[in-house]
Amino acid sequence: MKEMRNRSSLNIVRLHEDTGFIRDIVSSSEGARILSCIQCGTCSASCPVFEVMDYPPRQIFAMIREGMKHRVLLSITPWICASCYKCTVNCPAKINITEVMYRLKRMCIKEQIVSKKTDASRFYSIFLNQVRKSGRTYELGLMFKYMMFHHPLKLLQQVPHGISMMISGSLSLFPEHIKNAKVFHRITDHALMLEKV
Repeated sequence: MKEMRNRSSLNIVRLHEDTGFIRDIVSSSEGARILSCIQCGTCSASCPVFEVMDYPPRQIFAMIREGMKHRVLLSITPWICASCYKCTVNCPAKINITEVMYRLKRMCIKEQIVSKKTDASRFYSIFLNQVRKSGRTYELGLMFKYMMFHHPLKLLQQVPHGISMMISGSLSLFPEHIKNAKVFHRITDHALMLEKV
């Protein structure tokens, strides 16, 4: 009986080692407790946007534990995550769920695995480049770059809202730049270098 248990656990390890996926997640500080998931569904019940996810967080964790790398990385769930941390706060197993979602997004970008159901990774890339350039977000430029060639009709629908926001002073026509931009660039370049390690 003991030998059978050892064989089955060895098969599970082999399954995970074939992909390296579960090992990569578990070895990170974010996913260190992921094997403690009891599949209670508290994360999914806490999530304000789970209804528009293709897989709720509970299911994503079950898939991670099964080594289903491509299915997880092709999911839109990490991109839809609102980063509100409600799931993390409510998790009885103390899993840092929101940070795991961030890690999955970084893996998608690094391995260039992008779901055709969403272009959120393109939005994140435009946002990151903009913040690196000026040190601040520039909403008008961000929406223009993101929507101009891929969602032109939606961009036109947003024009009246943009004009009213500019009139009220809540949307700037020109980008603002931070002081000591060179220092900021060194910090962001170092952070991106660490991300690649």
